[in-house]
Amino acid sequence: MSSPRKPNPHITGPRIEPAAITGKESAADLIESAFLAYNAARLREGARLLTERMLEADVTVGLSMTGALTPAGLGMSAVIPLLEAGFVDWIVSTGANLYHDTHFGLGLSMHRGTFQADDVELREKGVVRIYDVFFDYRVLLDTDAFFRQVIGGPEFQRAMSTAEFHHLCGKYVRAREEALGSKRRSLLAAAFEYGVPIYTSSPGDSSIGMNVAAMALEGNRLQLDVNADVNETAAIVWAAKAAGGKSGVWILGGGSPKNFVLQTEPQIQEVLGIEEKGHDYFFAITDARPDSGGLSGATPSEAVSWGKIDPEKLPDTVICYCDATIALPLVTSYALARHAPRERRRLYERRAELVRGLTAAFHARGRGATAAVKR
Repeated sequence: MSSPRKPNPHITGPRIEPAAITGKESAADLIESAFLAYNAARLREGARLLTERMLEADVTVGLSMTGALTPAGLGMSAVIPLLEAGFVDWIVSTGANLYHDTHFGLGLSMHRGTFQADDVELREKGVVRIYDVFFDYRVLLDTDAFFRQVIGGPEFQRAMSTAEFHHLCGKYVRAREEALGSKRRSLLAAAFEYGVPIYTSSPGDSSIGMNVAAMALEGNRLQLDVNADVNETAAIVWAAKAAGGKSGVWILGGGSPKNFVLQTEPQIQEVLGIEEKGHDYFFAITDARPDSGGLSGATPSEAVSWGKIDPEKLPDTVICYCDATIALPLVTSYALARHAPRERRRLYERRAELVRGLTAAFHARGRGATAAVKR
C-alpha cells in the first residue's frame, strides 16, 4: 500500500469553485464570488484592502486621480459618494478632471458619443470629443468665463495653495448648483462642503491654469503656490503618522498626481530629514506599465526603494492593472456595501495646524535642527 501523499506547501489557497452567476448578485457579491484570478483577483484584493484596512478609523486616505474620469461621470457616480462616506480624506487630481467636473456644477451637459467619429466634421460643427464623450464647444467657453469671473474676485488676489484655490472655487460652484436648484453634481462643490482638500500637481496643465495665466496678463494677482502644496500634503501624511495613525494611498491611473501623492514620504524623509518609514497602505488601479516608464517609481516594491512605502507593509499593497473607469465603480460599490461611513476628517480646515506640526518636526528632528546646530 502506498503511503499518503504529503500536502504540497505551495498549494494552500482556496479551491476555485465559484457558484454560477444568477444575475441577482450585487456588485460586492460578484467581486467576492467570481473575481478569483488574474487582475480580477487583484481587484478583489484591493477592494478588501480598502474596506478591511485602509478604512479603519486611524488611517488617513489620499486619492490620486489621473485620466478623464469626471467627463465620464465618475465624479458624480463614485468619487462624491466616497467623500460623503468619509472614505477619502485628501485628493491630488489633474486640473483637467476638476475643469470638466465644473461643467456639471454649472448645469452644462456632457453627452455619450462615439470614438468612431470624423473629428474634422466635429470641429466644423462645434463639437468637442473626449474619446466617446461629446460636448458643445460653448461648454468650454462658458466654463472659462465662470473661472475668469471667479478669479477676478478680491479673495483671489494673493498667493495660495491649490487646495485653497479649489476650495474657494468649490464654494462658487456650489452656489451655482443651489441657484440652479440641482442636486450635487460637482466634486469641487462636494469637497468644499466636506472639507476635503484637493491639490493639483501641475496647476498650469489644464484650462483652469490657462485661465489663471490669462488673468495675470490683465493684472490679476492670483499665484498658485506649489511650495505650499508640497508642504501641506507632506504635513497631512506626517500628522497622520506622528499621531500614531496610518497613511493609505489610493491611486487611479498614473502621471503626475500618482507621484505627488506618493512623494509625500520622500519629502518627509529625504528632503526634510525626519525619520519615517513610508505609507502603510497602497492600492493602485492603472493601465500604465513599469517597463516603459509609465509607472516609474510606483509599483509597490519599487516605491519601497524610494521610501514611499514602508517595506514591512508590502503585504498591504495591491496593484490592479485595469481601466479605472471599469474598476472604480465596482470598488466604490464594494466599499459602500462592506464598510460603514467614517467620520470626515475635514483636513482642509486643519492645513495651517498641520504645516505648523511638520515645521516643528523639521526644526526639532530633521535637517532644520542639523542646520541650526551648524550655524
